[in-house]
Amino acid sequence: MPASPVRKRPHARVAAAVAALILVLTACSGDGDSDEESSEPPSSGSSASPTEEASPRPTSEAHAPDSAYTLLPSVDPTEIAVGVSRTYLTGAQVAIVAPEGDRAAVLRAASIGASTGAPVLLSDGPVGELNTELLRLGVVGVVTIGSVDLGMVDTTSLIVAPAPEDVTDLGDIFGIPLTAVEIPAAEGSDDIGALLALEPGQVFTPGDRADESTPEATPSDGATSAGQEPTAVGELPELAPPVQVEASAVIADGDPSQLAGLGTALGIGADVIRVTGDIRGDPTAIAALSELQPETLLGIGTTLGSEVDFTWQTATAQTGVELPGGGQLVFDSKRYIALYGSPVTPALGLLGEQDVEATIARAAQFARLYQPLTEDTTVPALEIIVTVASNSAGDDGNYSNEWDSSTFVPLIEAAAAAGQYVVLDFQPGRSTFLSQVQQYEDLLAYPNVGIALDPEWRLTDDQVHLEQIGSVSAAEINEVVTYLADFVRERTLPQKVIVLHQFQLRMITDRQDLDMSRSEVALLIHADGLGSQGAKQATWRTLHEGAPEGIHWGWKNFVDEDRPMLTPEQTYADVDPVPDFVSYQ
Repeated sequence: MPASPVRKRPHARVAAAVAALILVLTACSGDGDSDEESSEPPSSGSSASPTEEASPRPTSEAHAPDSAYTLLPSVDPTEIAVGVSRTYLTGAQVAIVAPEGDRAAVLRAASIGASTGAPVLLSDGPVGELNTELLRLGVVGVVTIGSVDLGMVDTTSLIVAPAPEDVTDLGDIFGIPLTAVEIPAAEGSDDIGALLALEPGQVFTPGDRADESTPEATPSDGATSAGQEPTAVGELPELAPPVQVEASAVIADGDPSQLAGLGTALGIGADVIRVTGDIRGDPTAIAALSELQPETLLGIGTTLGSEVDFTWQTATAQTGVELPGGGQLVFDSKRYIALYGSPVTPALGLLGEQDVEATIARAAQFARLYQPLTEDTTVPALEIIVTVASNSAGDDGNYSNEWDSSTFVPLIEAAAAAGQYVVLDFQPGRSTFLSQVQQYEDLLAYPNVGIALDPEWRLTDDQVHLEQIGSVSAAEINEVVTYLADFVRERTLPQKVIVLHQFQLRMITDRQDLDMSRSEVALLIHADGLGSQGAKQATWRTLHEGAPEGIHWGWKNFVDEDRPMLTPEQTYADVDPVPDFVSYQ
């Protein structure tokens, strides 16, 4: 689902302040002494003259979160509302309170909070949570929406007033008229803007006060909530606009439990972006974060992973770097069509049969043949052999020739410019996959570069090529998984693919032990069988038996060796499941 960014909105002036909450300050004793006492001059210890006015206090005061990345992994509405308040606010004069179980009331409260900067909190949650947060914030006035139960709240020093039924009469509470103002919101009825608005695409925000004088307050004529009479009377002092947070964004998965918290976040000036699942899979969110460049981020919801995952995935999204085909995940509504070989020699496959420019054009042509066959995006790709099996030991004795990494830079950079992906193919001989992959760190730093491990050419110390088929253990592959995943995380790179070539089960021993836990990389088993289509299909079915859950699949079409070679239409129609990666050799 595309992200729904809600950009920071400048608050309209809260003019003179959020003023009387309905109740009028009355004489404490009720015997008229107050008038007489009020005529007395101030004591010598008074710090203010009778005509001196105190500066209005802000509706709320926000500050940057203590950490650059903070996660609230909860679906409890009260916990989220309090968590957002504690993350951002150091104090508030007014709070908006709604009952947790009344969605309409919470929606309305969130809209008011987003408009005024007053924190939005919920009743009927864990015992004492609401009271504790009101005390921490130093709240003077509480506006209730719906049937709020304040039984656990000490209202002795609070001014409590219910919101009128008619939202246009909220001026009676805040002393200023409220007007509906359209805010930027993504298309769709379930985006955050719509969730927080009384009408889709709108929130209620304070307008300029028509009258600069303090509005005439009227006494309360009923209970504040749930049959409860107000236990305090008084008048809220004039308030200034909220002190907003700077350069901060909230990432939320849009669960309805987040309404109150998001109302608070919008009200204090945080940017809000809705993301479902891994943020790296959402190009809209990636673009928004890259543009906003927030200094602090708060994640809300249970679909954003652990706090560690949320931190590095969001940091990666902030780079704004995307893979060919969009986003930062390799297999996310994308399928790859690749040329296989080496630019050094045409003997190893189609990739080396032409120069760099022609290779890029040929890869694009192959991908275009597949695009009408799928709703996914077909991405042109190049699988480049960077270390090639040798029939001689060589100076290093490993039966593998390693080409200098600079050999492949022109092709990699041309592919990146053309929106094509690159896979570096390793044939290590008696060396290890990890030691060879590490030699090409400079190429792995390119966002559009992944790797392929070819066990056919992985020898033991007493083997030579073409006398037997090589193999590799899952443990050795996992060393590469760990290394590359750490490399991706440390350098805030998009996800990388690890292709595992296989046409016999014994080529990867203990395959069930492959490490599938690192989302920095995506693993794919590439069926390399050649010959008749019956034999290739049998290999395809065999490789799927007992394969790790969640692994991706690739298919190779051999131009000269297959009898016959499948057309693009046949490849997608006859190969089941449809391969994520198709290469041509």
